[in-house]
Amino acid sequence: MQKLISGKAYVLGDNIDTDQIIPAQYLTFNPAIPEEYKMFGKYTLSSVPPAQAGLPKGHIPFHTNDEFVSDYKIILAGKNFGCGSSREHAPIALDAAGIEAVVAEFYARIFFRNAVNGGYLIPFESIDRLCERVCTGDELQIDVVKSTLTNKSTGEVWKLKPLGEVAPIIEAGGVFNYARQVGMLKI
Repeated sequence: MQKLISGKAYVLGDNIDTDQIIPAQYLTFNPAIPEEYKMFGKYTLSSVPPAQAGLPKGHIPFHTNDEFVSDYKIILAGKNFGCGSSREHAPIALDAAGIEAVVAEFYARIFFRNAVNGGYLIPFESIDRLCERVCTGDELQIDVVKSTLTNKSTGEVWKLKPLGEVAPIIEAGGVFNYARQVGMLKI
């Protein structure tokens, strides 16, 4: 697991659901096939309404020029990120789009577990409501060990909730890799 995650922020509001993260019409792609895995990245966040992007002056696109990977590396969201259906494709889509971490006030339980179990991205929880204090495009840095978020564009630093018991699973790259490392699986 990386000790520092750096990149541009993409800011979202509250209640971003799994249908907005990856719309149902793109679930025909098979994430086990590399050519199709990248298609998840292309359509990530394609159904987020501008009002939920948390932007006072309108929507900023997540992708430019119909690309598979976004220029953004960190999503900063409000409450209840990943709510809705138990779509395991949601963290896969974010990973395929190049997202390394999501910082939200809290997550829908199933999204959080899917992100951790698959080792797709690091789901941090914020202590403060940061989606109203960070702008899309700000350069952020997350210190994974210290559980801090630094806005390099403004110099502000915030404490994040520690990863706790999921840290070893994330560090191993997902629940199956973790189970192998600790001897729970012999495969």
